[in-house]
Amino acid sequence: MQDKEKKMATEAIGKLMISMAVPSIIAQIINILYSIVDRIYIGHIKGVGMEALTGVGVTFPIITLISAFSAFVGAGGAPLAAIWLGKGDRKRAEKILGNGVTLLVFFTVILMAFFYAFQKPLLYLFGASDATIGYAVSYISIYLAGTIFVELALGLNAFIISQGQSRTAMMAVLLGAASNIILDPIFIFALGMGVKGAAYATVISQALSALWTVGFLISRKSSLTITWQAMKPDFHVIGNVMALGISPFIMRATESLISIVLNNGLQKYGGDIYVGSLTIMQSVMQMYSAPLGGFTQGVQPIISYNFGAGNFNRVKKLYRSMITVCFLFAAMATVLVMIFPGFFAGMFTNDAQLIALVEKMMPIFMCGMLIFGLQQGIQPTFLALGQAKLSLFIAIFRKVILLVPLALVLPLKFGVMGIYYAEPVSDVLSAVTATVLFLLNIKKIVSKETLQKI
Repeated sequence: MQDKEKKMATEAIGKLMISMAVPSIIAQIINILYSIVDRIYIGHIKGVGMEALTGVGVTFPIITLISAFSAFVGAGGAPLAAIWLGKGDRKRAEKILGNGVTLLVFFTVILMAFFYAFQKPLLYLFGASDATIGYAVSYISIYLAGTIFVELALGLNAFIISQGQSRTAMMAVLLGAASNIILDPIFIFALGMGVKGAAYATVISQALSALWTVGFLISRKSSLTITWQAMKPDFHVIGNVMALGISPFIMRATESLISIVLNNGLQKYGGDIYVGSLTIMQSVMQMYSAPLGGFTQGVQPIISYNFGAGNFNRVKKLYRSMITVCFLFAAMATVLVMIFPGFFAGMFTNDAQLIALVEKMMPIFMCGMLIFGLQQGIQPTFLALGQAKLSLFIAIFRKVILLVPLALVLPLKFGVMGIYYAEPVSDVLSAVTATVLFLLNIKKIVSKETLQKI
């Protein structure tokens, strides 16, 4: 297992990035299929597809918040574990993993208690109407029962990648997503369970992923293993994990806030069909953000390991390559979506009116992503180098400081169109700001002085 770690410091960068990133990209694409496949099948339920799709769409803030807590541990703990592996301290790395498991179990208890207690009023707050609330409650009440599986599968997968075991991490995700794709049509259509069937299929699939992930991390095949001793809470370790994890947590958690604000605005100024359009556009955005997330997730541990080992020239080559790939891919994918919005809308619905609305709004909503790839490469670079504060600021700036206020203010002048304008304006301003911060700080960060402080 240690040979897989050592290759991060010795193998040719291009070959190494491909070997680490490709399985992670595949894993992310497959992982996003959980929600995408659900929405595709649900949107094509005969007679009620649009209402059912909209109802499931308003559960997005809850689902996103649950995954955000897994990012607290995965995106916060795995880079730290990789840095300590680079320093040669395996015991410290395993302590980070063990405390991560403890945190995930704690988060599960809190999340389930809260959302089961307040799910219906929250769903109305998130944009549900009387016509869609039944579908939303049916889906989320079942989904919540599998919270522990989501936390463990997503939160611990990054620790497998941090060992250089990207293919194993990919298999955990592949197992769950393949199961979901097979079970969805059986439960939804063959058994006639509709939205409930989609939720059951998702929970079962996530359970399989979690069992694979935990099973590997307690086996001899893993160079970092979960032990009862390492799970004993160490508040210094937990503090370090949460300090670095707060940025990716806020990035995901604020997706919930954004969905709430956007759904409410679209319901107020437009109605159910506008909420449905957002469900489709966010799904499409997830489809091409997933490969980028997988790519950066695969490259991050290489940067962290080499930074921990003091290989600064190698670190610079790695982050330059990562940012370039993110920018080019995001720009090309955005152009494709803007040219063929109707094609992507048709994947999720047969409703002609909804497709026509998405065709009109998608190019506007997505255009800021033409340069947003810069931020999608810069932010994981900061995370990989242990720079929690800079990464946190970038996360807050785009969503909390820019997007939410814009989505509240612009409709006062532009009506429902103002909500669609808010996304590209915040994307462009945030990407420019992230780039400036990167250029001003990166030289100081990649130094012996900074490494000694971590």
